[in-house]
Amino acid sequence: MKHILPILTLTTLAAAASAQSAAAGLSYNRAGVNYNTDAAAGDNGYSVSVEALVGSSNVWVGASADLNAAGEDEVSVGYLFKNVAAGIDATVAVSSNDTYGVILRRSLNEVVSGLEARFVWAQATGSDRTNGYLYELAYNVNSKYQVAVSVADVENADEEVSVSVRYNF
Repeated sequence: MKHILPILTLTTLAAAASAQSAAAGLSYNRAGVNYNTDAAAGDNGYSVSVEALVGSSNVWVGASADLNAAGEDEVSVGYLFKNVAAGIDATVAVSSNDTYGVILRRSLNEVVSGLEARFVWAQATGSDRTNGYLYELAYNVNSKYQVAVSVADVENADEEVSVSVRYNF
């Protein structure tokens, strides 16, 4: 019984720290340059991307352009649900290439300050009906710049590794 007050105090402090770390560090207004490697298919090259929240709403928009000659461009729109569980933000999105999916992001400040993880599940519609997954670890160098490494795994395709440099605006 005499340990209840210290336990409640520690629990409250841990919850407050967790809420702060989840809210800090995740920027949804950013532009990036990516170098993509797909050694098996020989599709190495650069792409650019931008994403932002519309005004002060939770409406998320994103666009990417592959700078290779036969690259694919994409525009996406979604809705951001902040702090769904355990500090994870979830975005439900649809894309111009007949794809829909879920993006999960979480700050990992309790591991390393400035670290974050992202997981993406996407499914193409139509006769193709393939699933794709993206796993990413990113590090916020400061409040404006971020570097990231990701692995994309799409059914019936080779894995693609990307290195990104992003500017948060």
